[in-house]
Amino acid sequence: QVQLVESGGGLVQAGGSLRLSCVASGRTFSSLAMGWLRQAPGKEREFVAAIIWSRGNAYYKDSVQGRFTISGDNQKNAVFLQMNSLKPEDTAVYYCAAITTSGSVFSVSDYNYWGQGTQVTVSS
Repeated sequence: QVQLVESGGGLVQAGGSLRLSCVASGRTFSSLAMGWLRQAPGKEREFVAAIIWSRGNAYYKDSVQGRFTISGDNQKNAVFLQMNSLKPEDTAVYYCAAITTSGSVFSVSDYNYWGQGTQVTVSS
């Protein structure tokens, strides 16, 4: 069984920073891409950032571009999200996820494996 384990969430004031980490454990698998998605209360889960391993390119939601940086290790199926200049609207549960078959990193439903989520709360 594949497990994605996130860590690094917490409570921070607006303008502050947090770094999220995600490491895979359990059964070995190969991912095409890994990313971070989030879900705020009363809202649908949404794409935040992702890396496509073969291209080495990173992709971001417009509202986090320039503030968040995704990085990772393909061999370890690990991915990280450095979040700077956090805003109250960034408050959500953040999920690490992986795509192992074809799909779009921008599509929530195309991710095959998910972590349990970590809460990020940004106070104003």
